[in-house]
Amino acid sequence: MIGYVEAPKAWGLTRGMGRVLGVDLVDAVVEGWMRRAELAVLVDRCQACGRADACTGWLARTLAAEALPPYCANKAALEALAQ
Repeated sequence: MIGYVEAPKAWGLTRGMGRVLGVDLVDAVVEGWMRRAELAVLVDRCQACGRADACTGWLARTLAAEALPPYCANKAALEALAQ
């Protein structure tokens, strides 16, 4: 199981943002779409971002989306995985 115990909130938000785009980040690593180190960069970027509350609210209202909010630090990377 892939997880980030040192950054559980950022891991949850990163997974959530991927999920609304239809991307399972654990499967992306297991299936070779991305390396675990690349996933760690996404989690680190999320943790360093100051918009966690905005993301939490957006995820609470969003089941599926074609695009992430413009303030998402991982917008480009996650949307690229969704394509």
